[in-house]
Amino acid sequence: MDKVKKSEAEWREDLSHDAFCVTRQCGTEPPGSSPLLGIKEPGTFHCVCCGQGLFRTDSKYESGTGWPSFFQPISKDVLTLRDDSSHGMRRTEVLCARCDAHLGHVFNDGPRPTGLRYCMNGIALRFEKDA
Repeated sequence: MDKVKKSEAEWREDLSHDAFCVTRQCGTEPPGSSPLLGIKEPGTFHCVCCGQGLFRTDSKYESGTGWPSFFQPISKDVLTLRDDSSHGMRRTEVLCARCDAHLGHVFNDGPRPTGLRYCMNGIALRFEKDA
């Protein structure tokens, strides 16, 4: 996989203000604000920054948190995980492996078969319905 590297100015030009704040500055969108919450049709959720496919609809579920949640990525290779101790909490941050965009966090309270909850910022994702 080829890494996507851009300057801060290039990311600011390519992304909306809110998408830049979330993906490049580790922000968080307000809960319940993402139009991706209600998506159920078959398709793929891509990184808004580089277009890499990250999650499929069949791994999406309603977690009740207010953010799009998934129990597994398309492949472990599409994500990078790192420790996050910001805001006085110990969490695992989820980044796009291709462009290092901040996507959200993963928790160990998800459904079977993985037991994981990838709690993603909808603004960090772009949905593409299957043809």
